[in-house]
Amino acid sequence: MTAVHIPLLAVDGGGTKCLAVLTDRSKRTLGAGRAGSCNYQGIGREAAARELAAAISQALNEAAGRLPTAAPHDSMSRTAWEIECAVFGLAGLDTEHDRQVITGMVRDVLKMLRIRVRHLIVENDGFAALLGATNGEPGILVIAGTGSIAFGVNRAGETARAGGWGHRVGDEGSGYWIGKQAIMAVLKAADGRGEPTLLESLLLPHLGLDRVEELFNWTYGPDYSVEKVGELSPFVSQAADSQDRVAASILKAAGEELFLAARAVIERLRMREEPFKMILQGGVLQNDERVRRIVIEHARRYTPQVTIDKAQNDPIFGVIAKGLAYLEKQAGESEV
Repeated sequence: MTAVHIPLLAVDGGGTKCLAVLTDRSKRTLGAGRAGSCNYQGIGREAAARELAAAISQALNEAAGRLPTAAPHDSMSRTAWEIECAVFGLAGLDTEHDRQVITGMVRDVLKMLRIRVRHLIVENDGFAALLGATNGEPGILVIAGTGSIAFGVNRAGETARAGGWGHRVGDEGSGYWIGKQAIMAVLKAADGRGEPTLLESLLLPHLGLDRVEELFNWTYGPDYSVEKVGELSPFVSQAADSQDRVAASILKAAGEELFLAARAVIERLRMREEPFKMILQGGVLQNDERVRRIVIEHARRYTPQVTIDKAQNDPIFGVIAKGLAYLEKQAGESEV
């Protein structure tokens, strides 16, 4: 059996996509793979493991094409992959229980793919995104995609987070949260408990429904999912663009919730009176100007020295940076 040694496997797995990259110590990409969501809280452990394995397998196959000693990665391959350090930044890691579930899932996937890892690091995907976004400098990262969370790091290297408690009890301001508010607004309007809204005429055709009652059945039926509800968020923006007051109020509330998460992190890290960067990431904050503007306006009033900036790097680069820093530290300790 041929053994192939790879310095680093970096994985950024969120609620929308999973990206796996194999690199050498010089950050040169040896292979990359991409798959769907690997957030076990949203799609279940089995489905998350499947997507994680798919992304890593693609990366291994690409690396096999570049490395003469490696064979394509499949069930008949006799190549043994030995990775010195593997860093996983995965969504859904919010509690110690989550860490146990996700670490077990990662180990199962690595075993299934016949990958031996010398050093394994598993973190929340938000911390990886923070590292990539701030490039190591003090900053706050607010993410609002399918889910939402805020992370921060101060000059002392201390970190803090707020939000990110998942779709059942958290993720305020996220695409899922906005989509859920839209469904609730349609049902309230149908009852007469809320204002009439254009959202009914936008959501029902998108979901293939004819009547509001069917929206109720869909919500409690097998087709309901975090991802599908998150896909309703753009329709709220569309309705707000058409001067729909209900939709506009949902987006206003989303922006305020995201600012509250950022403010909590700023307070915990004692950064209010200091200059720092705030980076806004995720589909909601990148595509909906209303939500983005509300977060920025609140932040600038609360902490005048904040600078709204674009991310320095994609989240995967934060994962890679963490892994390479670990390898460098290990090399330095071995020389002592």
